[in-house]
Amino acid sequence: MATFRRGTGGFKTARHAVVAIGAVAALSLLTACGDGSGSGSGDSNGGGNSSRQTGSDSSDPPTDSGTRTASPTTGNHASASGGSPAAGTRCKASELRGHVGRNDPGAGQENFPLVVTNFSGRTCTLYGYPGAAFVDGSGKQLGPDPVRVSGGPARITLAPGKSAWAGLSFGNPEISGARTATPAGIKITPPDERESVKVDWTAGEVPVSEAAKITVFRAGDGG
Repeated sequence: MATFRRGTGGFKTARHAVVAIGAVAALSLLTACGDGSGSGSGDSNGGGNSSRQTGSDSSDPPTDSGTRTASPTTGNHASASGGSPAAGTRCKASELRGHVGRNDPGAGQENFPLVVTNFSGRTCTLYGYPGAAFVDGSGKQLGPDPVRVSGGPARITLAPGKSAWAGLSFGNPEISGARTATPAGIKITPPDERESVKVDWTAGEVPVSEAAKITVFRAGDGG
């Protein structure tokens, strides 16, 4: 709305008329902005696809402050910035190679970085949580989907040859007493994608009667 200022001349009567007109215009504007019921419009922020084997860019995960994850590296890292990437820039599973990094155990937890590297010829972006699932030799999922650990996502820009990682943690089954299985591999699904990167799992038994925990993607390789 325009702001009316008092001039330097003596025209108080005209000024009062302008103020009255401005008040009527303001009332009309407020009426037009409503939805007819006196309440504002709903939140239009869309979340990521949280279905099984689909990564998600959701930024409001469950909180679990007791989970340790591997520390980020300062080595082979990509750049990070705020904001969710456009669909055309997202990294596809076909553009990524994956591997499971070194375990960093502690406090009864096993902590592995799940690393993806861009081997395509273009720069692509990741934002949010990957999908992750242990699988047997036939590709059948073992155990429930991981629970997301609280943490704000950042847009990771992966130039060709650069890497990003997400932390996967689960309780040591010898301590927790959970039922276990030995996976043949683990599937890592980029955020908002349905195709997965299949990675061999060589770290032995994992709990399948309780959920692991997963963090958002971060720049680097988690080493």
